[in-house]
This record gives sequence, C-alpha cells and structure tokens, in this order.
Amino acid sequence: MIGMTLLGILGLVGLFVLLALRMPVGLSMLAVGLVGTVVANANQFIAVGMASDQAWARGLRIAYSNISGETFEAASNYNLLVIPMFVLMGTLAGVSGMSNDLFTMAYRWMGHLRGGLASATIAACAGFAALSGSSLASAVTMGRVALPEMKRYKYADGLATGSVAAGGTLGFLIPPSGGMIIYAVLTEQSIGRLFMAGVFPGIILTLLFIGAIYLIVLRKPEAGPRGEKSSWPERKASALAALPILSVVVLTIGGMYTGFFTPVEASAVGAFFTFVIAAFRRSLSPTALKTVVLQTMNATATVFLIIIGAFVFIPFMSLTEVPAQLVTLLTSLPIGELGVLLIIIAVYIFLGMFLESLAMLVLTIPVVIPIAIGLEWDLIWFGIIVVIVLEMGMISPPVGINVFIVKSIAPEVPMGTIFRGIWPFWFAMALMIVLLIIFPQIALFLPETLVG
Repeated sequence: MIGMTLLGILGLVGLFVLLALRMPVGLSMLAVGLVGTVVANANQFIAVGMASDQAWARGLRIAYSNISGETFEAASNYNLLVIPMFVLMGTLAGVSGMSNDLFTMAYRWMGHLRGGLASATIAACAGFAALSGSSLASAVTMGRVALPEMKRYKYADGLATGSVAAGGTLGFLIPPSGGMIIYAVLTEQSIGRLFMAGVFPGIILTLLFIGAIYLIVLRKPEAGPRGEKSSWPERKASALAALPILSVVVLTIGGMYTGFFTPVEASAVGAFFTFVIAAFRRSLSPTALKTVVLQTMNATATVFLIIIGAFVFIPFMSLTEVPAQLVTLLTSLPIGELGVLLIIIAVYIFLGMFLESLAMLVLTIPVVIPIAIGLEWDLIWFGIIVVIVLEMGMISPPVGINVFIVKSIAPEVPMGTIFRGIWPFWFAMALMIVLLIIFPQIALFLPETLVG
C-alpha cells in the first residue's frame, strides 16, 4: 500500500515528468488522474480488508466511471460555449483585417509621439484582446502588423519586440479572457463577474505598459523615434474604419456588463456580428473560411481537453489530501495572510519560468484555491491576481511563450534582446499586483456594483 500523501506527491512528480517529455497538458492530467484514482481507491478498499484483485478491479471501475462522468460534464457545460464563440470572433477579426484597422487607428492618433508606435501597439493589443481573449492570438496578429512598421522607423529591437510580447499578454487579462473562463469553471465562480473584475485592471495595466514605454524613450530617445504626424482627416478616417469592430466590442462587452446579455449570449452575438462585418467586407473567401473553422476547432478542442483533464486530475488530488495538508501548513506559519499570498505569487513566478500559462493554471488550482478559501480571500479578486502572475510567466525566461512567438515573427532579433526588452513591462505587471493587493476594489468595484 502507498500512503495518500506520498501518492499525491508521486502524482505531481509524474505529471511534471510527462510535461517535461512534451506530452500535452490535458493528456498528462488525464493519465495521472486516471492512474492515481485507481491506486487511491484500491488502497482504500485493501485497507478495509477487501481482497487485492477485487480492490484493484473496483478501483479501476470507479476511475473509468469518473473519467466518463467528468468528460460528459465538461462537454455539456453550457457556460463553456463562450470558448468557441469568442475564439471564432477573434479568428474572424484576424483573417478579415479588422485587427489592422485597430492598429491603424492607434497609430494615427499616437504614432507621432516619441515611442508612439510602441504605445499604439499596446493600445491595439488591448483592443484586439477584447475580441479574441487570447494572448497568443494578440501577439501573433499585432506582431505581424506592428513589427515591420517599427523596423521601418528604426525602433530599438528590444522596445519593438518587448512591446509586442507584453501587449499580447493583455489577451489573458482583458475580457473575454480564456484564462478567466478556465479559472471560473475550475473554481465554480461566475464568468460574468470575473470578466467585470478584469476591466479596470486591464485598463490600468495597459496604461502602465504605455508608461513603461514613456520611461524607456525618456531615458533613451533614439529607442523610439517619432513617427509621421497624421492630419485630423486621417485620424477621423482611421477611427471610422475601426468603428465596426469597436462597435462589436462595445455591444458584446457592454451588453454583458449591463446585464442585457449573459456571457454565453454575448459571445454568440459578438461572433455573429463579427461574421456579418467580415462578410460585408468581402474578406471571407473559401480559404479564409477554412482557416477560421480549423483554427476555431483546434483552439476549442485544446481548451476542452485541458478542462477534461483537470476535471479528472483535481478529484484525484482531493483524494490524496495533499491540498488540505498544504492549507494547514501555510495557515499555521507566522507570516500572516500577506506572507502566504506573497509565497503563492513567488511560486507562480517560479513555475512561470518553465510552464505554459494554461498548464500552470490547471495544475495549481487544486492546491491554491483551498488555501484561498481557508484564508477567506475573495476568489474573484484572487483570480485576477493569478491571471496577472500568469501573464508575467508568458514573458519570463527561459520559456516565455510570447517571446518565442515574437521570435518567430522577427527571427533576425536575438532571443536575448527580446528578453531584455520585456523587463520594463514585467515590472509594470508586478506594480499592478501591488496595486491590487493594496486596493482590492480595483478588481471588485464592477462585480459588486453591477451584480452585488
């Protein structure tokens, strides 16, 4: 027999080994959760005197029943319809050129400032994040548009690539965020409340990124030369061109915040109107439609596999009682709630150096949420902090995935230069976390005001 605590530790070690071997996150959690559930239940039956072969057979039946039940629950969860709908909306916006309109508008209004092209990239990433809910999609889409322009104006490589990599992370915070959806499902929180909680932090973090750019060019003006100053007619024309997609953002997100739409209804309405705009622009060729469908299916299947794996892995971890023991350990330390929170943030930052953000989210939820509940933290506020720390992992060496995305778009820029360029934005995220700890109402004001 194996002790439950030891079994839980072995399960975590096995999971990290599978991830190190590049097995997909969802499949890794499925495998560990299935095997771990069999062993845990068999041990319990053997402990009460059941014959070994019968105990293992019954443990296997329970594990199979668990995996089938959890798979059905995840696949039939009505709230998860927001995932394919928002992915579809972002993909349609990308292939139809609406993302270019967002960047052009930001450039016309901000490009003449020193470092303005990098600031316009951040603003455009924030706008596209409100459509796609994806960090990778924001980094890829805006990188392809913005990097050639910044190269043309001789921006420093570190500032150019760093602004794209950091701006892309806003897709994980600004609603509709895919990370928030998974957090809400795994912690049984309201998706709508989490989306509302991300609004003010998303806006403030966008401004902090732009402030970081200002400080960079203030210290080193040649890093961000001024662009051409657009005339007022050009600015108005760019705003008019971006008006359709901005209207979709206002309609879906605004309708959801006012209570006119549920998050699921808002995602469907947004996808429909984005499709109408793309069709009106005559940008949906057969090839483009095929790309939209395949990208939407691929992203949706990936997320659902992760959720199904989490639904199997989390009950296994609960059986081992490792999360409960960790709660007891941390709450008994003489460091107070702030000390516990800082330990959790430090662990997330460390894990972010090696793990992809969604993988880190689903792996840590079974451990950190019992701690948050034990300390009576607001799980909406805590979720926003977790999301921002995960954003930091997206640009942290050596595995920052957004950095590798930018490297694929700008292969001539050394990896070290890109990593050096992200540090001002990394510290801006750290400042955002400090602000949330000192002023929790930054995240909680909208959910409490609009929902109560």
